[in-house]
Amino acid sequence: MSRTIAIVEDEPVIRQNYEDALQRQGYEVQGYASRPEAQHAFELALPDLALLDIGLGDEIEGGFELCRVLRATSATLPIIFLTARDSDLDTISGLRLGADDYLTKDISLPNLCARIAAFFRRLDAARQPAQPESIIQRGPLRLDMDRFSVQWNDQMLEISLTEFWIIHTLTRNPGHVKSREQLMNNAHIVVDDATITSHVKRIRKKFLALDPDFAAIDTVYGAGYRWLDS
Repeated sequence: MSRTIAIVEDEPVIRQNYEDALQRQGYEVQGYASRPEAQHAFELALPDLALLDIGLGDEIEGGFELCRVLRATSATLPIIFLTARDSDLDTISGLRLGADDYLTKDISLPNLCARIAAFFRRLDAARQPAQPESIIQRGPLRLDMDRFSVQWNDQMLEISLTEFWIIHTLTRNPGHVKSREQLMNNAHIVVDDATITSHVKRIRKKFLALDPDFAAIDTVYGAGYRWLDS
């Protein structure tokens, strides 16, 4: 089955380069030059993965707005920012809006294609029937390894794939401190410490929205994070 990748990039030459590279990998690629054009298309049908630039024409943060809309529509759609903007503020902003990854345009095409393939492998695994041994139960937490889903007190947590892998790393060995590098490696992303911190803050916020008394993710200053069983 052919996967559909949407590229939202306002520079025609850059957009075409990415389209050509991904089409050579066997993907169906849809290119859009502006937020309104892409948003209209996504209202009709979502792609299997979205690559977004931030600045789109006259909209200096059009990609952020598009990410917000996409994430509200689908909790699991892989969203990757691919942009020339490399500030910590932009990175954190993108991840807080629910993006799974934040890449700068100096990334090589083979590296980009490898990351995209990894996201699709996770989606394929999520479609497999769940097996009993694939369930991790930690008190009120239920983590389904096959469906990439997380429940807290029988309520479903709306998370991205990257957030799922971070939760999995923390809950696999409760009480063990996991460094930011370990969380990054298990989530299959290459980012800096501030980005991992942003992901963890977003995860905490989602748990707290379901349970104001949530305190299972403990920060160990200078070392990382750990999961505390209740």
